[in-house]
Amino acid sequence: MSAGGEIDESLYSRQLYVLGKDAMLKMQLSNVLIVGLKGLGVEIAKNVALAGVKSLNLYDPEPASLQDLSTNFFLTEQDIGQPRDQVSAAKLAELNAYVPVRVINALDEATLSEFQVIVTTDTVSLEQKVKLNNYAHSHDIKFIATETRGLFGYAFVDLGDEFVVIDTTGEEPKSGIISDIEPDGTVTMLDDTRHNLEDGDYVKFSEVEGLEELNYGTSYKVESLGPFAFRIQSVKDLGTYKKGGIFTQVKMPSTMSFKALEESLKDPEYLISDFSKLDRSAQLHLGFQGLHQFVIKNNGQFPRPLNDEDANQLVKLVHDLAAQQPNVLGPDIPVDEKLIRELSYQATGDIPGVVAFFGGFVAQEVLKACSSKFTPLKQFLYFDSLESLPDPSKFPRTEVNTSSIQSRYDSQIAVFGIDFQRAIANLKVFLVGSGAIGCEMLKNWSLLGLGSGPDGKIIVTDNDIIEKSNLNRQFLFRSKDVGKNKSEVAAKAVEVMNPDLVGHIDAKFDKVGAETEEIFDGEFWQGLDFVTNALDNVDARTYVDRRCVFYKLPLLESGTLGTKGNTQVVIPKLTESYSSSRDPPEKSIPLCTLRSFPNKIDHTIAWAKSLFLSYFTEAPENVNMYLTQPNFVDQTLKQAGDVKGILESISDSLNNRPYNYEDCIKWARIEFEKKFNHDIQQLLYNFPKDAKTSSGAPFWSGPKRAPDPLVFDIFNPYHFQYIVGGASLHAFNYGLKGDDGEPDIEYYKQVLSTVNVPEFTPKSDVKIQSSDDEPDPNANNHFEGDVLEQLAMSLPDPSTLAGFQMIPTEFEKDDDTNHHIEFITAASNNRALNYHIDPADRQKTKFIAGRIIPAIATTTGLVTGLVNLELYKVVDGKTDIEQYKNGFVNLALPFMGFSEPIASPQGKYNKKTYDKIWDRFDIQSNIKLKDLIKHFKEQEGLDITMLSYGVSLLYASFFPPKKLKDRLNLPITEVVKLVTKNEIPSHVNTMILEICADDEEGEDVEVPYVTIHL
Repeated sequence: MSAGGEIDESLYSRQLYVLGKDAMLKMQLSNVLIVGLKGLGVEIAKNVALAGVKSLNLYDPEPASLQDLSTNFFLTEQDIGQPRDQVSAAKLAELNAYVPVRVINALDEATLSEFQVIVTTDTVSLEQKVKLNNYAHSHDIKFIATETRGLFGYAFVDLGDEFVVIDTTGEEPKSGIISDIEPDGTVTMLDDTRHNLEDGDYVKFSEVEGLEELNYGTSYKVESLGPFAFRIQSVKDLGTYKKGGIFTQVKMPSTMSFKALEESLKDPEYLISDFSKLDRSAQLHLGFQGLHQFVIKNNGQFPRPLNDEDANQLVKLVHDLAAQQPNVLGPDIPVDEKLIRELSYQATGDIPGVVAFFGGFVAQEVLKACSSKFTPLKQFLYFDSLESLPDPSKFPRTEVNTSSIQSRYDSQIAVFGIDFQRAIANLKVFLVGSGAIGCEMLKNWSLLGLGSGPDGKIIVTDNDIIEKSNLNRQFLFRSKDVGKNKSEVAAKAVEVMNPDLVGHIDAKFDKVGAETEEIFDGEFWQGLDFVTNALDNVDARTYVDRRCVFYKLPLLESGTLGTKGNTQVVIPKLTESYSSSRDPPEKSIPLCTLRSFPNKIDHTIAWAKSLFLSYFTEAPENVNMYLTQPNFVDQTLKQAGDVKGILESISDSLNNRPYNYEDCIKWARIEFEKKFNHDIQQLLYNFPKDAKTSSGAPFWSGPKRAPDPLVFDIFNPYHFQYIVGGASLHAFNYGLKGDDGEPDIEYYKQVLSTVNVPEFTPKSDVKIQSSDDEPDPNANNHFEGDVLEQLAMSLPDPSTLAGFQMIPTEFEKDDDTNHHIEFITAASNNRALNYHIDPADRQKTKFIAGRIIPAIATTTGLVTGLVNLELYKVVDGKTDIEQYKNGFVNLALPFMGFSEPIASPQGKYNKKTYDKIWDRFDIQSNIKLKDLIKHFKEQEGLDITMLSYGVSLLYASFFPPKKLKDRLNLPITEVVKLVTKNEIPSHVNTMILEICADDEEGEDVEVPYVTIHL
């Protein structure tokens, strides 16, 4: 965010697609105050600063203590004794140059009146929260309270008597093409496409013929009649439906009313965070109130860890509160004394995972309060992760081993005990990726002291470098780090957070994949305790998952998409793996639609991206291959695909070379005419606007929109930007100097006045595919041989162009000066004008063309918090699948859902049961092929019928005896060498063989794979 209502898209690119420009501009007007700067307050402040508000204000004059280092990642030992707000402010100010950070001196009414949002955290007493909230509620100031105690926490939101939510979900408005509208208002979808609307939604219409009054912009309330039809009000008085029409969902504002904290304490509303703990919210509502009463009665002290005397006192206080507030628990529901005791035991605890969870959640509520975007919490959220406590038989907790040892880990020892803390310190872990999730993960691990013990180690790898757009959510990086390796900068940053990690963190710049198995070899994987993914693509996740399955390693998996996030735990011999279930593939745009019949802006953007690559990447690459590869033309003529197009692009690129920037402008003008006028006229020549299908129906109906050719107008911004962007990129391809400054329209106008624009002449031999159900008439080189021969003959002799090379363009979405997004936006919008589709701005075009994944720091923080709460269970080695949690959250709604992981499937052969994912046959030597077959027959009762290594078949029962004779006496490595004609690489110490086998009954059975340990 910057002054004057501008948004720095290079910094906020991914967040813009979560919040939208209007919401971010509203945030720019909001001053936020955070009271309490222990870990939770700093976590919220960090996320709010990264998101961008007008100003971030802090209040916590209390001196920092050693225990604060447990969760306040900005504090160092040198800061102990200094005011928390002062030492935190300087570090927070580094996060975002557009967000000023200041410390306030008092919480008087004159100061409080300056703020739009006030957040109070765990250093503020309940009485003070009530007082601050009463003032805020009466002065229309948004108020949020939050607190964490060990593995427990809560958040409370009060946004006033009337708070208008502009967009409750943040989802893209739904739209669809209409096939029919009946007089009673029943609207039917085209081709059984789902409308995805719900009762109470609103829609508007466009392009309806016969009921033109529907197109006037009025919003109509929807009654869903099933997935393919909905009803609006009666339309019988508006005329008779003829054809056409598009519906678009209208996001309607929603007004919410909130009660003040004082009233809500007596009559609470909850968001259930975990439906397996439906009764927890009410119990914890009384428990947290009881904690504050305990502090008042005990001179400001919270209950001591594992102290039964203090726990008994808290239980009594909660019983009294239950009697005073009978509506909270409800009739005949007793106080859960065991739960309240655990709250007492953990009251001095401060756990990074819980802090990260609430820090992300509450920061998103702050952004909602500032922007009116998304549905706020109504009004309490209680959360706990008691499943993260270790097994008492392995790690018993006592008052002695949870007491302070005067270390930075005291707040964690208070919850888990010293022995569990030592176990965490001596872990050897691998983090794959150090981007947004990776940064948050490393921060949490440094606070935990994970890997900091004498036997501990963290290995982090990432082959990416830091870009400016990363700074908005990858908070370990600063502007000075742009261009540096992510993993190295992240490692150094967390060593500063916790010096205990110095010498215990190894940063690598290697991609994890088949090509780096010499680096990440068997010895590497076998030396790990578990693996955590922080990746942004499915292929890399799947590879790491396969490695973890092979080496039987736990894997912690997570991902985010805007306000949505998910976590998955993969435990050997217990759960399914990451690869066991996959999202369905993205729907691709049919080629026929892309080429000739677009009906949505997504179609025109995809077309424009393809045009960009064809002009500025593929054509120069083809030219360079033609000039450097002697047999290029002959090889091309033998290929399938668009051979004619390849040869034409080479011919045009070399025979019509530009020699200055003016030539490039002329080229762009001619191409404009071809793409947006001549091609459209040719399409209408093939399929006139009154054309009929074979059944007599109008050809231009349903999803097919009849286009109109464009007449070039230099004062149309899309036309002009196409010329500027196209000419600049064409000049780049030829190494010519382009127009680097602000384009002078008069200069372009003068150059374009000299261009001889050819007239359109229809071609009767052009064939256009009218449907994807039909074969493509231009596929497989359906051209006469002499046409291609003439094209080949038209190419200049490469020897006459010695030393000439073109410069292909590599698409880069984040550089605003390279004309890439400018050209694609202009090309897309010109095609949209052809087909009467609403154009899209640069931001939306960049999002779709650049395949940008929406991201915001709040979701990332919360998701990594959940992952770290599962980490404790992995360390403990829990074997009860019900103790683990896979999570899904959507902070926009807000919604949370948790479920136990899916158990790994079991298989059976003969009388033996095995795990289909985690089990395999281990052979501990380079065994001979005949001995391997004998081993399975005698030890497993299996007759091997086929044995393969990768795609190579090593053995089959149907092989002729002569062929088998050459193999049976060879060791497996020699058989592989014989069949594949390749040596086994020296770094390979295990080989995977797939087998087909018959059981004792002679039936073909599914069995595990074989691992040969060399």
